[in-house]
Amino acid sequence: MKEKMKIYAHRGVSGEYPENTMAAFKAAVAMGAHGIELDVQLTKDGQVVVIHDETIDRTTDGIGYVKDLEWDYLRKYDAGSWFDPAFTQESIPLLEDVLDLLKDHDQSMIINIELKNDIVEYPDLEDKVLQLLTKKEMKERAVVSSFNRDSILKIKQLDPTVETAFLFEGIPTDILSLIEPLDVGALHCEFIFAQSDLGRKVKEMGIPLRVFTINSPEEFHLLKIADVEVVITDYPHRFLHQR
Repeated sequence: MKEKMKIYAHRGVSGEYPENTMAAFKAAVAMGAHGIELDVQLTKDGQVVVIHDETIDRTTDGIGYVKDLEWDYLRKYDAGSWFDPAFTQESIPLLEDVLDLLKDHDQSMIINIELKNDIVEYPDLEDKVLQLLTKKEMKERAVVSSFNRDSILKIKQLDPTVETAFLFEGIPTDILSLIEPLDVGALHCEFIFAQSDLGRKVKEMGIPLRVFTINSPEEFHLLKIADVEVVITDYPHRFLHQR
């Protein structure tokens, strides 16, 4: 009997809560999502924070680059009102906060940590993420992903036991040569790749596909037929009972 497709909450339940906030992550836990996908960067003083953009301009009431702001200042910004005034109390969380949340709940829930280091270089990001995963005894429940191939290689050098995944867009014809030296556990791709001949070939080779960001029933149905491993969505509750 084949295993059912799993559902990961993209930046938490980001269709109904402000993305990458504790409210969005708590909602994913309450819904019974199989995993949470989030993004991490480093503050000026080296704290691992959960935020997608390199600046705080879009998702908070502040401005500036994450890398230029210390945690004591960053934590004070409102990270919820841009989405809805009901979330004015939400702030940018630490990765450690999210790990603590998941550690206290279903032991099978996966955390997919995307390293946002393809634009801004964070030399210590890999080390700090691994240190937190080790400290919280969460390595076995983590997938570390990145668009940055060098970053994936560094993770593997630092700790070969941690699962990694390569993130990419479109249908790169050289995908097999790109991932050959990386020893990744999966590919995180778009719908178009999962539906392509190359995507089917990769899956037949035994490399799992986790597909982002799927919000329509039509795309979900086609991916279910294609037997992909994971769908990453802003609306987990739409699909949890359709697997």
